[in-house]
Parts: sequence; C-alpha cells; structure tokens
Amino acid sequence: MSEVVVELVNVSKTYATRRGDEVVALADTSLTIKRGQFVTIVGPSGCGKSTLLNIISGLSRATSGKVAVHDAESADGTPRVGMVFQEPTLLLWRDVLDNVLLPVEIDQRPVPEFRPRARELLETLGLKDFADAYPHELSGGMQQRVAIARALVLDPALLLMDEPFSAVDAFTRERLTVELLRVWERNRKTVMFVTHNIPEAVFLADRLIVMGPRPGRVLADIDIELKRPRDSATLDDADFHRHVAEVRRILQISGSLD
Repeated sequence: MSEVVVELVNVSKTYATRRGDEVVALADTSLTIKRGQFVTIVGPSGCGKSTLLNIISGLSRATSGKVAVHDAESADGTPRVGMVFQEPTLLLWRDVLDNVLLPVEIDQRPVPEFRPRARELLETLGLKDFADAYPHELSGGMQQRVAIARALVLDPALLLMDEPFSAVDAFTRERLTVELLRVWERNRKTVMFVTHNIPEAVFLADRLIVMGPRPGRVLADIDIELKRPRDSATLDDADFHRHVAEVRRILQISGSLD
C-alpha cells in the first residue's frame, strides 16, 4: 500500500467567463499528501483552495497537469473520497440517521450493514440522542457534525473538507475543531481541510499549505510542530502563536493581508 494518497504535479485550472475571457484559478501546483496526514490549506478568497479540493475529489477536472489519488478505491473500483462542504446540505425530509446513510444508498450498498457504523459515528460526534431528529431541529453546529458523519460513513481513504465551520459562530467553531481532532485521532484518516482562519489551520494541521492570490499557487509548505493530542489549551502554547505569526507574515509579504 502506497504511503502517498494524493499526488499533484504541475496542476493548473483555467475557467472561461461568459465574456469569453480566461481566468487562471490555479497555476502549476504540485503537492504530495501522505497517508494519515492532516493537511490544512489557508489563503485569501479566490486563491484556488476550493478549486484544488474539487479537482482532487473529481468534481472538477484540471486543465493541465497530473492528478492521482492512490489506494482510495473500493472493491468495485469507485473512489473512497469523502467531502464536507461549507454548508451541511442535509435533506430536510430525512432524519439524522437517514441523512448519514444517504451515501450508502447512492452507492447501492446494503443499508442495514452500515446502520451500526452510522450510529457509532453519531455517538462519537455527540449526536447519539438525535438520530431520529430532523435537520430543522438541530443547531448549525449539529447539522455540520451530521455532514461529517455522512462523509465518513463509507470509511473513505481521504476526507476533503471545504471551510466546513465557516457558517457557525466562533464558540461553536472552536468546539467543532476540537471534536474533529478527537474523531481524527481515533482512525488517522488522511484529511485535507480548507479554511480562511489561520489559527484554525495551525491548530488542526500536521502540515499547513499557504496559498497566494490568484492565480492560486503554493507559497509555503509548513510542518506544524505541536504535540498531539491537542485541546483548547494548545491555543495558549507559545509554539502555536509562533506558527500563526509565521503564516501571517507569509500572507502579508504576498499582499494577501493588509
């Protein structure tokens, strides 16, 4: 089994506007992501962070370059990549458990076999007592935890997260980051997590990728040297603040921060 899960070589993405102009969203981006790493990607709006995840997930195709997701296929050859978006996008007419099991149905797997796993994920994410609830009965943070359980139910080899906590308040956001790390510590999935929030990116990461303004490109690839497991006390650590300052400095030099 390869230690490399994601391999990008000189990947670029160009969009055509309605006027016929070309916009380069991503330019000559090369990255290698190893198994079990928690990689965060931070940068200004429009720098290609989400585009990068969409290309890796298969939702979008690169204009040029090599994209490979290794050892991330199920027995029938379908990719085992989970995706969590900015909004939870739950189906309002399905209860929590049935929302989590939706990928199982779409993938035409036997739902009864996955129901225990779905319930286990809900318990791990603090939603054991809400399996029969409907989305409108949940807070925004709880809905996003359902979305995370849904992304994990098929046991993906790779989890892609596109600013999943951007729509919740600061207090809930901090709680969700701690809970996400607690879940990750149990199985050490390979995670790529996009965010605008520099402290959040540092808190979560083994590696932090800093991207510059459009056309998107990698400015820095930083190893985050903070002890694990991490909790809210990590936010007071001197090394945590050192990494945050380093990322801010890189973004300021690039013109991404005023």
